[in-house]
Amino acid sequence: MTSLRVTSGKVKLETSSHNVSLQKLKSTVKSDIHSQNQLVQTQTDIHQMIQDRIKKIQEIQHSVELRKRNTEEEKSSSFELFADLIRSFERCQSELLKMMEEQQKAAEKQAEDLINELQQEITELRKRNTELEQLSHTDDHLHLLQMYSSLCSRPHTKNWTEIRIDSDVNVNSLHRALTQLKKTHKTLNEKLSQTGLKWAQKYAVDVTLDPDTANPYLILSDNGKQVSHGDTEQNVPENPKRFYEGLCALAKERFGSGRFYYEVQVKGKTEWGLGVARESIDRKRGITLSPEDGVWILGLTDDNEYIVYDNPSVSFPQGETPEKMGVFVDYEEGLVSFYDVVSGFHIYSFTVQNFTEKLYPYFNPADNDESKNSSPLVISPVS
Repeated sequence: MTSLRVTSGKVKLETSSHNVSLQKLKSTVKSDIHSQNQLVQTQTDIHQMIQDRIKKIQEIQHSVELRKRNTEEEKSSSFELFADLIRSFERCQSELLKMMEEQQKAAEKQAEDLINELQQEITELRKRNTELEQLSHTDDHLHLLQMYSSLCSRPHTKNWTEIRIDSDVNVNSLHRALTQLKKTHKTLNEKLSQTGLKWAQKYAVDVTLDPDTANPYLILSDNGKQVSHGDTEQNVPENPKRFYEGLCALAKERFGSGRFYYEVQVKGKTEWGLGVARESIDRKRGITLSPEDGVWILGLTDDNEYIVYDNPSVSFPQGETPEKMGVFVDYEEGLVSFYDVVSGFHIYSFTVQNFTEKLYPYFNPADNDESKNSSPLVISPVS
């Protein structure tokens, strides 16, 4: 009996040990499978990281190649502009020198003619003097009486007291040349502005007005592309993003890096304000419109002047009434530029600004001024 129990216990012990071994084996297998899965996943992740970096290299190479082409195009345009400028200076210089030489030749010819005329008069006067000298020694009284009237009368000569040759160079020629240079400079400046505008338009973005930011007196179109000032306050919900003092609204889109550009139709308006505003701008109280308060704005006044809202503000004549405005921002460069899209003329730029927050496109249609300024600001697609 004792032997049987021992044997039985041994069998039980062996069975128990066998079960433990199986469990360990299963655990080991599971661990190996998990490790294998982890290895496969890690390998997949690394492969994806490699692909991402290869793609990034391709993007960088493409950007460098694109920049190289753009640089060559800009170099060509710059060379052409400066070549035009140099040719204009050389042409004006040549024309000015030619004009001066012609004037000098004309002065010399005038002097030569005057000298010849003077010498002719001198010859005539000397002849008269000789005749008078001879007559004064004659004993022929009859001859003296006959010649007296003709020889003693005043000679027919010119009054030379007021006649002179101007020794100063005529500055009118220089003024004309400078005027021509100014016209050339204006033309080249317009070309340069148009080049800058075309470059800025490459960074066009689609923006839409945010109704949650619009002053209660503003009317927005259903598509969020137009804004105008209404006569009555709109029934709009309270919103911390809403402007309650300034007649303005912001776009839904915001930008914290890179470059962006948008266009707005201002045709038919006598007043407006456009630009960008930082995210933390005070929307409850009236503020001074300046970069210090977080807005970079160019406006049109009813006095037909552009106004740059800076500290202090600067105004200047508008020239032609604008129909469409372009606003360009380079966040890293701290640049905000304004263009008359139709003429291609660059109007003004805020430079070396320190942007630290997100920027929103800013729209101010201004008071409708008894319907004189009722036309809306219209966000337009860039063509």
